[in-house]
Amino acid sequence: MKSELKVKYLQFLLGKKKDSNEGFTLIELLVVVIIIGVLAAIALPNFLNQTAKAKQAEAKTTMSQVNNAQALHRNTNNDFAGDMSTLALGLPVATANYTYTISGGGDTAGIEAQAANSAMKGYHGGNAFFKDGNSNSVIATVGCEADQAGNSAPGYPSLSSAATTLAGAAACGSNFSPVK
Repeated sequence: MKSELKVKYLQFLLGKKKDSNEGFTLIELLVVVIIIGVLAAIALPNFLNQTAKAKQAEAKTTMSQVNNAQALHRNTNNDFAGDMSTLALGLPVATANYTYTISGGGDTAGIEAQAANSAMKGYHGGNAFFKDGNSNSVIATVGCEADQAGNSAPGYPSLSSAATTLAGAAACGSNFSPVK
């Protein structure tokens, strides 16, 4: 009798296989959907922030190229260029992300990069030619990033050819920080 009991018990256990047609319960599906929603809510703002930073890299690069070209133009022509075409860099004055404006001539020149949408920061930069305390000719260059995102015109940095120090010759405007 004992062996018959063992056989019947094994048959019972083998007969308890899960039916392959069973699916997920509604609760299980809801839990999975909620978890995916929470993960998406966390990841989406980070993704959008990274895309804005990538677009802002365009403005930083353009500003740097213009500042360098302005310094070279000043050394060659004894004045700064007044527009993008005079610099002959082949850079556009407007892209999908930014509109660039150059002001210059004489001993100072500035560039502003106005963002196309309010999720990105504006930039401004510039160059100032001045004589330091030892009467050496110096070109001060500055690049600045807005502290807050927004698409208003950033204006130009503080530029002075009458200064005797780098900090006095070219400095970021209010609500702007130097680009690192």
